[in-house]
Amino acid sequence: MILLDSRDRRPIYEQIIDKLSDLMMRGILTKDSPLPSVRSLAADLSINPNTVQRAYMELERSGYIYSIKAKGSFVADITPLKEKEEDRLYEEMRTLAERAAGLGIPKEDFLEKAGRCYDETEKKGERV
Repeated sequence: MILLDSRDRRPIYEQIIDKLSDLMMRGILTKDSPLPSVRSLAADLSINPNTVQRAYMELERSGYIYSIKAKGSFVADITPLKEKEEDRLYEEMRTLAERAAGLGIPKEDFLEKAGRCYDETEKKGERV
């Protein structure tokens, strides 16, 4: 489920947050799906349970998960988070389109290169 990168300079808890939130955004972890227990995930990753607990607390604070006492942590309804992220993405796309137009890049070239980037990203995702 989660692979940590020892060469990544970010703290381990941040890597866990990024991996789990990515799985949720992609729909791999769906609403109300249980997450592994703190101890179980810590054992699987060979890390301190406090690190996993910190990641889970951040994910809960951000609205990605919710906890039920004595039952564990579960994936929350992240629809609002996903919509907010899509809005940010579209704003970035707007900025890129404005820059491309400002440089005189034809719309067709811009769209073709954007499509190629998207295709490369999808292929890379299939290998993960």
